[in-house]
Amino acid sequence: MEENNKIFDDEEEELYEHFSLDVDPGQTPMRLDKLLAIHLKKSSRNKIQNAIDSQSVRVNGQVVKSSYKPKPGDRIVVALPKPPREPTEILPENIPLNIVYEDEAVLIVNKDAQMVVHPGFANWDGTLVNALVYHFGQLPTSKNGAIRPGLVHRIDKGTSGLLVIAKTEYAMQHLARQFADHSTERTYYALIWGEPEQDKGTINAKLGRSQKDRRVTEVYEDGGYGREAITHYEVLKRMRYVSLVKCNLETGRTHQIRAHMKYIGHPLFGDATYGGDRILRGNMFSKYKQFVENCFQILPRQALHAKSLGFEHPEKKEWMQFDSELPEDMQTLLEKWEAYVQHV
Repeated sequence: MEENNKIFDDEEEELYEHFSLDVDPGQTPMRLDKLLAIHLKKSSRNKIQNAIDSQSVRVNGQVVKSSYKPKPGDRIVVALPKPPREPTEILPENIPLNIVYEDEAVLIVNKDAQMVVHPGFANWDGTLVNALVYHFGQLPTSKNGAIRPGLVHRIDKGTSGLLVIAKTEYAMQHLARQFADHSTERTYYALIWGEPEQDKGTINAKLGRSQKDRRVTEVYEDGGYGREAITHYEVLKRMRYVSLVKCNLETGRTHQIRAHMKYIGHPLFGDATYGGDRILRGNMFSKYKQFVENCFQILPRQALHAKSLGFEHPEKKEWMQFDSELPEDMQTLLEKWEAYVQHV
């Protein structure tokens, strides 16, 4: 049975052939998903099933189901969208940083909401990493081939708040282990649509990339796909149409708070990706509608701020705790909502 891995552009340039095989005459009849599980030993059954369901696996150029039993001579191709290319070099840029704390091992930065953390598709420069390279020169980088100096975690563009940067190899390994073990403390403040029924709650729902749009994270209730994700939340202030909540992350999945809050029916205010950029609570009379539109202009992003961060210092072995004020745009937004609900 011939197998290979190469660039695949016979039909669609944007697809990358991750794997292909030609079924030989002596192949024992079996389901497609089981056959692929034998040959793709580094891929889980869930990933294989997901690829088949998303039509990324084709037999003789045709979409088939998992139950299909390949025949001798069939050609099976697994083709997925090309992964975005990491830059081979990070150019230093003189971008100001809001440094909260610094010593020989770690650096704490309060990130502006509009800053992207690391270079990637559509954001190759102007990132936090470009600024770090300029201000600090050689920083340790990740071991997976990506050039992301000092980074052990990240927060989204459109989200403001605290990040810890490793300045030494030892600090990076020590901090990365803490994030992997979920022993760090991360608290976010978010303005959400509506008022949750309970003052406190825990959202335990697996998260994974959407099969329709990989820029979006979705909850997978059946548990067959996705990774464990746990968010603890507490309502700090109720304002009839919106609420200020505190969220503590037990895990750190992509868009975790944003996806979890949408899942329980309370998307983040202003979050265009998860439906929070339109009026979801309240009447649509003209004055209220104009008020909300003005609020969207004050904060044209998701209302989310990484407020506090705690971890064990890699060198001192002491617990370090940092807190930050809400950014001006989010503070102004909260004041406007508080004033509005007092007069309606």
